[in-house]
Amino acid sequence: MSLVSKNPATGQYVTQYNSWDAATLAETLARAERNQQDWKQLSFVQRGQLLKHIATRLRANEEPLARLATQEMGKPIHESRAEVLKCAMICDFYADHAEGFLSTLNEKTEAVKSYVRYEPLGIILAIMPWNYPYWQVVRFCAPALMAGNAVVLKHAPNVQQCAEALVQLMVDAGLPKGLFSNLQIEVDLVEQVVAHPAVQAVAVTGSERTGRTVAALAGAHLKKTVLELGGSDPFIVLADADLDFTLDRAVQSRFGNAGQACIAAKRFIVVPEIADRFVSGLVDRVSKLKVGDPLLPDTQLGPLARADLRDQLHDQVMSTLQAGGTALLGCKPIEGPGFFYAPSVIDHVPAHAVARQEELFGPVAIVIRAQDEHDALNIANETRFGLGASIWSHDAARAESLLEQVQAGMTFVNNIVKSDPRLPFGGIKASGFGRELSFHGIREFCQARTVWVSHTPRSPS
Repeated sequence: MSLVSKNPATGQYVTQYNSWDAATLAETLARAERNQQDWKQLSFVQRGQLLKHIATRLRANEEPLARLATQEMGKPIHESRAEVLKCAMICDFYADHAEGFLSTLNEKTEAVKSYVRYEPLGIILAIMPWNYPYWQVVRFCAPALMAGNAVVLKHAPNVQQCAEALVQLMVDAGLPKGLFSNLQIEVDLVEQVVAHPAVQAVAVTGSERTGRTVAALAGAHLKKTVLELGGSDPFIVLADADLDFTLDRAVQSRFGNAGQACIAAKRFIVVPEIADRFVSGLVDRVSKLKVGDPLLPDTQLGPLARADLRDQLHDQVMSTLQAGGTALLGCKPIEGPGFFYAPSVIDHVPAHAVARQEELFGPVAIVIRAQDEHDALNIANETRFGLGASIWSHDAARAESLLEQVQAGMTFVNNIVKSDPRLPFGGIKASGFGRELSFHGIREFCQARTVWVSHTPRSPS
């Protein structure tokens, strides 16, 4: 079998890789285990220097890496460039802060000395998606490596070029070969990786279905998991919101990366006083988005990453319209080569519609008209997901108070949900568990070792 990537803007094959057999996989895991034993002995300063080298090479290779991501998964070239630079930033961040995040915690007890040490686990399996082919990987990989772990990556089949480019870049930067590896394997070999005694944890960024499957598999082998899964983030607009400011951010959040982001605003929940003006402004802005070749500098919206993803999105849109939603814009695939979908707006989406029950992963904005603020908060919490949420109001303090009632791992007032290395990233409910980024993220893949030291009692003379 083979792992195939296509250019989603043209639908044409880009390349393919032959899948590994079980023996090749076993050799790779054995090499990672050997290298991790040496890697964990290095100081934070030594590991940090290598991560700084990786950051330097990411910046130096911004353009070729960006073009590769755009050609392999379809995001506009300016977004791909920003993704590469963000990867460099996270490498610098953990190179600078890992030692402090993992410093020994001294605790005063009746012992002569008692403390907690943070130590690496071993090999961490990362199962990563295609929508941010570099960022999702490096966001996890930088802290895991700085903690002293080895990483093996099971990347999405359609972005294998991006995966291999990352591996080569890290080796060129001086990272020991085999400490970070891309596993060119099919799904049927994932259990062999999870079951390997040197693999101590699994990090998954992806769909709810993938998370449930991997969590069950990891649980059967008593391996720790961190899951960052889907989202149906509410974007709550109150009556006193600055409309132009809010609309600009609404379009940015919903249509960036062609809507293929777990933390994109998925449900625009608006109160009656501002609903008509919000919808009118949303349609106006979305209708002006430039769709086209993602390699062109002025393109704002590229294709979806795969044909099956476009088909799934369209099925969800049609089901939502049949349930009573009102199509105001788009709501159909764009004819021609590639996997383009028209930027879309659906108003008056009823409670039983698919768009309010499932995650829509594409350039489709749905509007839900709440009866009042209380109803808006109830609608925000009706989903089984709980990744991020935002609320928009001139009264930031009051908005902050209201947002405390929303069930989500990350909540924002007058800003879109986004990742920042200084803050933990992750969700609750069906959006997963565990955290990435900040000191929370690096400690997820360490063991907290308790050390207690007492003097030997003197023997009676």
